[in-house]
Amino acid sequence: MVRPRWHLRSSAGSNRLGHRWDQFVALWAAFNLLWVCFDITYVPLRTFWLQRNLYPLPSAPLVLRLGFLPDITPHYDPVKGIEAHRETQAYLDAFDQMDRALLAGSSASDLRRRQVALTDQMIDDNPFLASGGSGTLEKIKNRLRERADQDSAKQSAEQLLGDDWLSRQPWSEERRFWQQQVLPLVATNYWRSIDENGRPTDNFWRFDLLLFQSVFLADILLRAARLRRRLPGLSWGEALLRRWTDLPLLMPFWRWLRLIPVVERLQTSGLVNMEPLRAVVSRAVVALLAVELFEVLALQLMDGAQGLIRSPQWPQRIRRLRSHQSVSINDERELVELMRIWGPLLLSDVGPRLAPQLQAVLAHALQQTLQSMVVPPGLRQLQLLMQVEQQLTQQLASGMVDSMMELSRGAGSRLQRRDTRQIDLLRDCVDRFWDELAQALESGPVLERSQQLVCALLEELKLTYLAQINRTGIDALIRELDQLTVPPSTAAQDQPIGAEASGLPSRSRDQSP
Repeated sequence: MVRPRWHLRSSAGSNRLGHRWDQFVALWAAFNLLWVCFDITYVPLRTFWLQRNLYPLPSAPLVLRLGFLPDITPHYDPVKGIEAHRETQAYLDAFDQMDRALLAGSSASDLRRRQVALTDQMIDDNPFLASGGSGTLEKIKNRLRERADQDSAKQSAEQLLGDDWLSRQPWSEERRFWQQQVLPLVATNYWRSIDENGRPTDNFWRFDLLLFQSVFLADILLRAARLRRRLPGLSWGEALLRRWTDLPLLMPFWRWLRLIPVVERLQTSGLVNMEPLRAVVSRAVVALLAVELFEVLALQLMDGAQGLIRSPQWPQRIRRLRSHQSVSINDERELVELMRIWGPLLLSDVGPRLAPQLQAVLAHALQQTLQSMVVPPGLRQLQLLMQVEQQLTQQLASGMVDSMMELSRGAGSRLQRRDTRQIDLLRDCVDRFWDELAQALESGPVLERSQQLVCALLEELKLTYLAQINRTGIDALIRELDQLTVPPSTAAQDQPIGAEASGLPSRSRDQSP
């Protein structure tokens, strides 16, 4: 079974300090990515961070209070340029003043009338539009209507803060409605400043540049220096271009693209093994595009082969195979040296060791020939004649094989010795062969006819073989790959793969077939 790549042990680097630095940068980049995700989602989720309430079903009054989470809005609002809205903040301050007066036992009629006026003003001006929370005002109005059982939100606020209502409902109970149903919605409103470019204020880049991007820049330069030390021919520009995947770490926009270099750093530092996930994704892509990719590659190869075959330059290319026109990396003749090495090996060492087998084969062939051609059918039953025939064939075979082995040893010993004259003659013979072959192709119709036939054969392959490729064959290859890479279970190891595929019960290993 083939072992998956992510099960192979990777050798640790010799530079332990550099490895620790890579791990630190990987963890720091992962923390930065988490902060980037938090920063991107902070403004849309500011209401959650302010109230720490989770609504699993928005249409139902079910609330999960997450009081263990800290209130981070006072600390992070300045980063995003968020300030309290003056109108809604004035509404909250006026309600606190009225609440203290009512709890102290005062009627606070002036304060209640002021609160009703502020409620009417908030409904008319709708300050929630600035923060994109126009639906918040509708929630406040609906809750006021439901509480007072009125059709108008303004009349409902006036009724809830009127003398008749408060005479029937104690303020200690009524304030619970305001503090739980109305004021939390009012507190979600905010005002966000605008910078000189006309865009909402965002100071995240200052912290990102100071705490993170400076570290990322130093790490990129360090990696480029390592690459130049390993490949001295690289310039600084080429070394930095090879680290193009680190570019999102330095960009002040599209920060979510930092996921790519962060995953790469976590993988290379050994903190996280992403190879199984990469293998699954690659397998899915291959399964979707395998047929199209294979068809394109096969067609490109066959079209290239047809173009090469149709070329009229075949005689010239054949002449270039001659020794004085071939390009050699060094002065050594590789083909001649291979023949000088393998010739003695096969003729002097391997061939003589096969003498008994060659004698048996040759004796059997001679005996069959004598029985069928020399010995008459009536004399084949004589035992003495058969023994003489067998001894004769063995002697003939032994003599012939011994002569062949002696000739083989002699040829091997001669090839093992350097003979420049023999090498020159062999080279002249090969060069003459290529020259005569090229001349014969130029003078006769063989080349054109051969090109037509081979191109027609390739065209038939394209029409027949490529048409048989379908998704079923690719799925079978994927299943075969799974059988090679996925470790089998303990029970499945005792059963052959063929038996599993055919559904037949496998026999025990101890039983004979």
